[in-house]
Amino acid sequence: MMKPALIASAIILVPSAMAPSAMAQQQPDHSGHEGHEMPAMPQQAPPQKPADEHAGHDMSQMDHSQMDHGEMDDGDRIVFSEGSDGALGPYDEQRESSGTSWVPDDGGRTSYMPHIMAGGWMIHGHIDGVYSSQGGPRGDDKAFVGGMLMAMNQFRFDSGDKVQLRAMVSPDPFMGKSGYPLLLAAGETADGVQPLVDRQHPHDLFMELSASWARDLSDTDSVFVYAGLPGEPAFGPPPFMHRPAAQMSPEAPITHHWLDSTHITYGVATAGYVHDRFKIEASRFRGREPDEDRYDIETGELDSTAVRLSWNPGDNWALQASWADVTSPEQLEPDVDVTKYSASVMYSWEFYGNEPWLSGHFDLTAAYGRKESTEDVGLDAWLVEASRTFLDPFVSDGGDNGEHWTIFARAEAIETDELGLVHPGPVENVAKFSLGLTRDFRLTENVTLGVGALVSHNWVSDALSPLYDGDPNGGMAFVRLEIG
Repeated sequence: MMKPALIASAIILVPSAMAPSAMAQQQPDHSGHEGHEMPAMPQQAPPQKPADEHAGHDMSQMDHSQMDHGEMDDGDRIVFSEGSDGALGPYDEQRESSGTSWVPDDGGRTSYMPHIMAGGWMIHGHIDGVYSSQGGPRGDDKAFVGGMLMAMNQFRFDSGDKVQLRAMVSPDPFMGKSGYPLLLAAGETADGVQPLVDRQHPHDLFMELSASWARDLSDTDSVFVYAGLPGEPAFGPPPFMHRPAAQMSPEAPITHHWLDSTHITYGVATAGYVHDRFKIEASRFRGREPDEDRYDIETGELDSTAVRLSWNPGDNWALQASWADVTSPEQLEPDVDVTKYSASVMYSWEFYGNEPWLSGHFDLTAAYGRKESTEDVGLDAWLVEASRTFLDPFVSDGGDNGEHWTIFARAEAIETDELGLVHPGPVENVAKFSLGLTRDFRLTENVTLGVGALVSHNWVSDALSPLYDGDPNGGMAFVRLEIG
């Protein structure tokens, strides 16, 4: 049964098969962060005119070091961060993602949403209007709104200390407690009695309310502390909505509860140490996943532990391995604890050619996760996802004008005991492959409209096949407003 998933994994890599010889230019060397200047959007070669530095989009994030943030009037003791170094250490800030996780340095340049500055706060976000149609007897149709809005501010003391404040909210609760139809997804509950099956639960209104403190010890070393209510402990790769390869898709992966379900944790404290391209960190956090009330702030004992080692061996790569001992994560199974393992590789490549469709970026994530419960059940999950973004060849004017196409795909397979008629039931193998396309239109300097669709195919085990009437298909159509 796993053969289709392996074939799908091979298919997902096709966008990266462009030979470097087809490129007119090599990617600039970003190895030095000192005095680094971000290229404007990938340009045609030779460029006819410079790219508009204010037409930033996913694939052309502006270098924050070129922005005049100004000082805060507090006796010149605190200023907004004017450098390009990260909130947690002396490295390029583009490396940082949600919580304390890392993406490739070049992935951060392509994955950040457009943003605006308001009173010292950097604000960005997106709102998705989605219609999901899932086939088979266990499928359903639904229109819903998802997305997120994030505000972030960073301060620097003349002692060298740095403080970052971050808030992130989501419109997901407005879709209803039962979330949206998504075949093979399972987890959490809508009513406190039954688990959600073949549906993706909504995220809480408050996705992150956090603060961090860091002190640079040298040009390569730092220590930091992070706390959130809610926040994100040191486990797994960045959540799917923050991974460069997955950001254009409105569809949650079915591997979510193996890799990144802890990204909304009501109570987390993390301490870490950074040395050059390495980061080691440990968290204490509340293990219980959010309940069906998606609007409140929950509290409880910090009863769980996570440890993560991250390594960015070059500007194009981000690797992590992590472990977590989670106490009573499931509301419906309060006596069951879970040990989780995760390993992932992320790759980002920004490239330039003498045709618009040869200029853009390619992003890839490969990840493995495992859950072992105190009931002696071990479940594995695998994921490969990729996206390829390029300029529209019919409207390009020699630079980034916000007119983009993105092809994205995801292949994943899980071992699960949540999809049968009994919960938990026998362990079954299922897999899924999704393929999608979006087109971005620049509406204003700070607003981009994306229109897209995706199709998916699901493979189920022989035991589950009668429940799904074979291997069902699904799909989504969506529009996205990116604000910033």
